[in-house]
Amino acid sequence: MTDNDIDNDEAKGKDRFVEKGPEAGNLSDMLQELRVLLQGAQVLIGFLIILPFYQGFPALSSTQHAVYLATFSCTLASLIIFSAPAAQHRLEWPLRDRAKFKEFSTRMIVFGMIPLSLALILVADLVVSQVLGDGYGIAAAALAAIAIAGLWWLFPYTKRRGSRRLANV
Repeated sequence: MTDNDIDNDEAKGKDRFVEKGPEAGNLSDMLQELRVLLQGAQVLIGFLIILPFYQGFPALSSTQHAVYLATFSCTLASLIIFSAPAAQHRLEWPLRDRAKFKEFSTRMIVFGMIPLSLALILVADLVVSQVLGDGYGIAAAALAAIAIAGLWWLFPYTKRRGSRRLANV
C-alpha cells in the first residue's frame, strides 16, 4: 500500500488503520491509548468544573484553592493537548503524510501526559487533604507521584532502553 493509496482511500471516506511492516497496528494502538487518556481527563475535568459550585468550596483554605486551580489548569491543558491530533486529522483531511501525523500524535500523547500526571498528583492531595487532613494529602500526593513516575515514565523508559541494548547486541 502506497501513500497515494492511503490518500485516495481517505478521500473516499475509507480511513485505513491497518498497516503493513514493523509499525503494523501502530496507529490503531495509538488511537486506543488516546481514547483512554482523553476519557480520564474528561471525567476529571467534569468533576473539577462542578466543584466550585458546591456550598463547601468557599470553606477551603487559600492553599487548597491554589491546588484546585493548578489541578484544573493541568487537566485542561492535558485535554487540549490530547485533542490536538483529532483536530489536526480533521483539518488536514485527507492526510497527506501519515507518518508525520503519527509522529505528531505520539508527541502530543506524551506531552499531554505531563500535565495529566501533575493533575492526578494534585487531585490526590486535594481529595485526601479534605477527607483526612493536610499531612495525609501530602502523603497521598507523594504516593501518586511515585506510582505515576514509576509506571508511566520510568518503567517504559527502562524497558525501552533494555530493548535497544538487546537489539544492538
